[in-house]
Amino acid sequence: MERDKERLKPKRRQSLNRPPEGDVGDVVVQIEGLWTKFGRTVVHQDLNLDIYAGEIMSIVGGSGTGKTVLLRQMLGLESPTKGTVRVFGEDVSSAQAEQLQQMRNHWGMLFQEGALYSALSVFDNIALPLRELRALPEDVIYDAVMLKMDMVGLGLEHANKMPADLSGGMVKRAALARALALEPQLLFLDEPTAGLDPDLSDAFVDLIQTLHRELKLTVVMVTHDLDTLFALSSRIAVLAEKHVIAIGPTRDVLEVDHPFIKQFFLGERGQRALEVLDDRDAEMDTEE
Repeated sequence: MERDKERLKPKRRQSLNRPPEGDVGDVVVQIEGLWTKFGRTVVHQDLNLDIYAGEIMSIVGGSGTGKTVLLRQMLGLESPTKGTVRVFGEDVSSAQAEQLQQMRNHWGMLFQEGALYSALSVFDNIALPLRELRALPEDVIYDAVMLKMDMVGLGLEHANKMPADLSGGMVKRAALARALALEPQLLFLDEPTAGLDPDLSDAFVDLIQTLHRELKLTVVMVTHDLDTLFALSSRIAVLAEKHVIAIGPTRDVLEVDHPFIKQFFLGERGQRALEVLDDRDAEMDTEE
């Protein structure tokens, strides 16, 4: 009898590599055979990851698994020891400075602390990527900045304020407006809701969802916040043991039998966040 019960239990997958579901496009970011070493320390070993147009890919992992390093390699800020990182089909690690700058015009980056220039006003921070093009008159830049501020829900009365005069939530919105200044196809987010209280975090998640849908963005996000992770992710890539141990939709990743996944996703915090995911799925079923 007990043997029969064990036989009927669903088998957990030991590994997972699921492509995105639904309407997505071509591969936008392709990472193949990536190795990252710092001295004798190996952070990534033969890591592979494909990110498709239109999805929100979330990258999670424990401390020291190289999540932010991997993000910086996609941005061309660091080079892998071995392997390739292609964005829009171009190898960013071998790109020349001019070529890399052209590629960067097609993506935006929201850093964890916002990374606004403290000596520039909110307006000038957002205008900076547009001015660096050296091709647009100031009246066009003014209109573009006002549009982006409105797009991220940042009141126009904040345009002439300095970053030090902004709340944490407004800093995030100003930094997001700057990331969107060049109307990118690809948006990178590093801990987008870190430091925000629950209400501001929920509002920022709603904003990202809206922008993703309306601007048809591809989003790559690094986060440890489970509420943000479950609310936004099309797929999740889990880093452990120096490579991607699981990649797929949230529900599928949760089924993978791995110690980190059990600890990270299925503890008390994970159970609370799962309630949010259940509510979201129920709303989607109702809409259908």
